[in-house]
Amino acid sequence: MAKAAPIPKITLSPSRDIPFDKLFLSQSNVRRVKNGVTIEDLADDIERRGLLHGLNVRPEIDPEGNETGRFEIPAGGRRYSALAILVKRKRMDKTSPVPCVVKSAGDPVLAEEDSLAENTHREPLHPLDEFRGMKALHDKGEREQAIAAHFRVTPAVVSQRLRLASVSPKLHEVYAAGDMTLDQLMAFTVSDDHARQEQLWKQLDHSSNRSPSFIRDKLTEDMVPVSDRRVLFIGVPAYLTAGGTVPTRDLFEPDDGGWLSDPALLDRLVAEKLDAEAETIRAEGWKWVEALIDLPYGYDEDCREIDATREPPTEADEARIAELRAEADALEEQWAGHGDVPAEVEARVTAIDVELATLSRGRFTYDAQEQAHAGVFVGLEADGTLYIDRGWVRPEDEPKDEIVEHSADEPDAVADPSSDGPADITAQVNSTKPDGAVVSVAADGDDDDDEVIKPLPDRLVAELTASRTVALQDAFAQNPSVAFAAVLHAMVLTTFYQVRTETCLELSVSRVYFPFQAPGLRESAAVKAMEERHAGWKARLPKSDRDAWDAIQQLDGSDQAALFAHCAAYAVNALWEPVPKHGGGRVSAHGVARRIEHANVLARAIGFDMAVTGWRPTYENYLGRVTKPRILEAVAEGTEPQKAGLIDHLKKGDMAHEAERLLADSGWLPEPLRMPNLEPVLPIADAPVDGDDAEALPAFLGEDGEGEDSAYAIAAE
Repeated sequence: MAKAAPIPKITLSPSRDIPFDKLFLSQSNVRRVKNGVTIEDLADDIERRGLLHGLNVRPEIDPEGNETGRFEIPAGGRRYSALAILVKRKRMDKTSPVPCVVKSAGDPVLAEEDSLAENTHREPLHPLDEFRGMKALHDKGEREQAIAAHFRVTPAVVSQRLRLASVSPKLHEVYAAGDMTLDQLMAFTVSDDHARQEQLWKQLDHSSNRSPSFIRDKLTEDMVPVSDRRVLFIGVPAYLTAGGTVPTRDLFEPDDGGWLSDPALLDRLVAEKLDAEAETIRAEGWKWVEALIDLPYGYDEDCREIDATREPPTEADEARIAELRAEADALEEQWAGHGDVPAEVEARVTAIDVELATLSRGRFTYDAQEQAHAGVFVGLEADGTLYIDRGWVRPEDEPKDEIVEHSADEPDAVADPSSDGPADITAQVNSTKPDGAVVSVAADGDDDDDEVIKPLPDRLVAELTASRTVALQDAFAQNPSVAFAAVLHAMVLTTFYQVRTETCLELSVSRVYFPFQAPGLRESAAVKAMEERHAGWKARLPKSDRDAWDAIQQLDGSDQAALFAHCAAYAVNALWEPVPKHGGGRVSAHGVARRIEHANVLARAIGFDMAVTGWRPTYENYLGRVTKPRILEAVAEGTEPQKAGLIDHLKKGDMAHEAERLLADSGWLPEPLRMPNLEPVLPIADAPVDGDDAEALPAFLGEDGEGEDSAYAIAAE
């Protein structure tokens, strides 16, 4: 059998240097539309680094079939045009040799095919190769600005590429294999810890959420945002001076300044500065200063406010006010019409506004004798500025001759009527859950792996019901008819039946105190609504209690109703607290259980729903405080049982954070915040009225509708 003839080997076209003036553009070049880097930019690049690719040329043939000594360029026309610019600039001689690959004039492959192939068979660099290439240049001493100039990009783009190149090499391999998106790789750049990056990616193998935002949140969960009130209070420069590292930044998403990686150092600096500020304020002549990062809701409980005398701004203050206003006007004129105002300009305008507000208010002075018994509460606002509330006297600091003794037969004393604040209240507690069941308190210990759903911790139930109480107070304050009925019901109980445990209203009408409360309760929407409403009434009412009666009589019916409901709202107590197991406490478990039952009746009459108030289960307020079975139970109830199965393999911290995401819009509530299944309650305002009964109610309540005795009977059940 004859052997097959060997396949002939190819012969590459020869290369040679051809003088520039012997070259010309071919009409066979398929590129007609300008695209990509401009010819001018390409000329600059060739001027700096030389010609990286030769030209593809063919000899010019005259009509007789002879070579003319000139060469046409079917592939490489843009490079030729860039060289022409360099000749025009006198940066290259027109006779300078140009590297060329010379194909024969009779080559069977058409010149148009060569031109098309050169521009279509190119493959751009993989992004990872681009990142690594820029990093190699940077590692060899090239500055970011220089790299940006060489490749016609901004320095910010170079910084992004270098940050992407700094991610763990193992994750680079995952990205190169196509198992990770570029957005996910970007998210990993917020951390420099390769081990943590790799650990998180491994955890995401079993997670239903692999979004870039989730990755960022996980990598920064142990850091403090620069936008945090503590950081704004001390300033990043102070943190760096004390030995802190430069904030971690996200170069691909807005990050409000990034994150600080040393919370312990931050807390120490905040405590030191807060103490120094407290000492400065104490030097004004106050007996005490209580300084906290987060003042709790009701921090002035049981305190009496002393009067202050306002002094108008001094001449120096007026001069400073004029100076600040002139500066503000100049900045406004300078940046008017600009869509993008620099952050430092906005910060300066904000600082001017704050200083103007402070100077315009003038100064407040206090009587020296009263000031010697009083103190100041100091906290931090969300923007990092000091919140200073001066002029509060604690009960133990009251002058002895002003203390009024009460006999044991007298009812609970009402707060000083001359005080501008709401009346003072005491909370009563029980040791039963809101549904009336007896609490079985579990012993402390690590029960994460226990598959039994144990009772919620006492403190957590107390915190949750504190949130519910203040939200219920806010809803209650907006329902004058229900408020009147509830107060009247409590009065009837104490007047005719000598009992108080059947109602949730503390009719000594003093403010309910929360011994346990979750962080941030003072900033909640319900608290802010109550405080804003209280401030509005305080401004309308006379300063002296002697004038209060006449002022109230001048209010119309709707205003009286609203004021009545607001005052009564402070007495609403739906709080659960543990009580001594063997009795001896100030309240009984049975009494508080009945009180909470009545709070549910009240809530139902108002149409109250804790989920509608904006409460959501988070890592801080619930999910991070309970066991794994509780977390899985919440996800199964709030979403679907299958979703609980997707996270049951995670560690408790990761499980809690993932559950927070899954439950965000579910409306799910833990047991202490839910409404029990009660019989429908007829709203007070919609109850039917018999003719004579309508006159028994105050006129202002008749505007919304009247109630009948059956409505009160329901509340008393």
